[in-house]
Amino acid sequence: MRIMGVGMRTEPLTEGALYQLMSWLSPSFPVGAYTYSHGIEFAVEDGLITDRDSLAGWVEAIITHGAGRIDAVLFRAAWQSVNDNDRDLLAWAAEMADVYRATPEMALESSGQGQAFCDTLLDVWPDPQFAAWAGKFSDFDRPVSYAVVVGVAASIAGIPLKHALIGYLHALAANLVSAGVRLVPLGQTDGQKALAALETPVHHAADNALHRSVDDLGSTTPMVDWTSMKHETQYTRLFRS
Repeated sequence: MRIMGVGMRTEPLTEGALYQLMSWLSPSFPVGAYTYSHGIEFAVEDGLITDRDSLAGWVEAIITHGAGRIDAVLFRAAWQSVNDNDRDLLAWAAEMADVYRATPEMALESSGQGQAFCDTLLDVWPDPQFAAWAGKFSDFDRPVSYAVVVGVAASIAGIPLKHALIGYLHALAANLVSAGVRLVPLGQTDGQKALAALETPVHHAADNALHRSVDDLGSTTPMVDWTSMKHETQYTRLFRS
């Protein structure tokens, strides 16, 4: 399966679509994001993350070289599948989202949030088109990946792909920074400084996902994967990943 050039819609981001995007990706949307640290909990315990700069660097690696890099392309594919009415492309994205998880906890992080997002959206913003596309996941016999289902919802809502991608990656970065603030611990201002430092990496990650070949799908963050594996047997844990 390959993704051809993205035929992005050119209409502007409407106020209604912006409101939906902000609502879906806000901390108040009940996907349980606050319960996942993506291995940061063990990284703090092992002394790999000790302050604001090391936290920002760790999250930047996840966004640009780790799960964020993978999920951005899968988000793009899901968005495009709706735009082109391409069921096979969505099936490919669902399969890749299922297999490109380094650890069971990272798989849970994706599928748990994905299913919660899907269930909440169907209840709060019921839409027959979204219900039809979301129902395809059971046809594929694959978990509902968070990145993929948000991409589907964004496309149906008419949210331009680049705006949607930046919003998704910002939410990922913000959640991981929040986990680090609680774990190190850091002050809230340091957390905001870390998030501000991630603005350029988030924009670059979104641009990269829009323009690179789908064959370039993978990650280069073995230490993040290792901390996730170690977290599975960590004696005291506050987070699910």
